[in-house]
Amino acid sequence: MADAIAPVYPDVDALAELAEHIALRRPDDVVETSIALGELTVTAVANNIVELAEFLRTDPSCRFASLIDITAVDHPGRTARFDVVWHFLSMYRNQRIRIKAAVREDEAAPSLTGVFPNANWYEREVFDMFGIVFAGHEDLRRILTDYGFRGHPLRKDFPTTGYVEVRYDDAAKRVVYEPVKLVQEYRQFDFLSPWEGAKYVLPGDEKGTEK
Repeated sequence: MADAIAPVYPDVDALAELAEHIALRRPDDVVETSIALGELTVTAVANNIVELAEFLRTDPSCRFASLIDITAVDHPGRTARFDVVWHFLSMYRNQRIRIKAAVREDEAAPSLTGVFPNANWYEREVFDMFGIVFAGHEDLRRILTDYGFRGHPLRKDFPTTGYVEVRYDDAAKRVVYEPVKLVQEYRQFDFLSPWEGAKYVLPGDEKGTEK
């Protein structure tokens, strides 16, 4: 069997130099930096993210001209419940960087649409999935779910079934929303078959019948 191919990580020394450069030039914006699995993460002050993003885009030693993605992580037990996460790419220096900042549930994160116009849809997605508001966004509304959707699906307290279900009503001739109704209990299966009441054994299930 061939040996597994080891992952190729970026130059850690170059990332360390980049982290030091950013921390020195933007001390009021940076909380801490870390490098893991060949990736640089900068923990930043949420209120200063616009100035930090502008610096990352224009500084000759950075030149992170591409905003790749914006997402978030939900930590329900924390006072600052969410980590908003921005990913940037510098094609000029062949480097990537991750910026994260903690925000409270009742706190708005600054919008980056003035620095990176493509942040528009990313921020709408984070708002839709997590309920995080971006101050300064001119059209912050849902983008993946319906306008009348209840809740935010990527929050950890969002039920797996959701709150409502959608069906087409023949009488009303339109789509209607109704509270979710579980029509049966969770099914319990035995070792004989994934189908309850089956009188035969499916291929591969023979081991379940061995004594």
